[in-house]
Amino acid sequence: AGVVIAPLPGPLGLPVTVIGLMMVLRGSFRAKREFVRLQNRHPKFVRPLRRLLRRDPEIIPFVWQQMLRVERLVLPRRFRFFVKTRKKMKGRRRTPD
Repeated sequence: AGVVIAPLPGPLGLPVTVIGLMMVLRGSFRAKREFVRLQNRHPKFVRPLRRLLRRDPEIIPFVWQQMLRVERLVLPRRFRFFVKTRKKMKGRRRTPD
C-alpha cells in the first residue's frame, strides 16, 4: 500500500511503507535475508530505513537529515534554505551555566 500511496502529495507513503516493511521483516525469514543482502549491497540507501526500523526511532532528526540530503541533490548552493537555517540555529545555542 505504501508504494501505491507514495506518488501522492504529502509524506503518507513513507510511514505506511515503513510499517509494512516492519511487519514483513518480523514475520518472514526470507525477507530478513533479502533485507540484509540489500543492506550489504547498498548501505547508503538502506541506512535511513534502518534508522526508522529501530525500537525507538528518532523521527524529527531523521526527517531533518533527509530534507538536507534532498536539498543538496536538487538545489544549487545559493538556494539552499535548510543549510542556512541550520547555521543560524547553531549560532543561537545556549551555553550551559
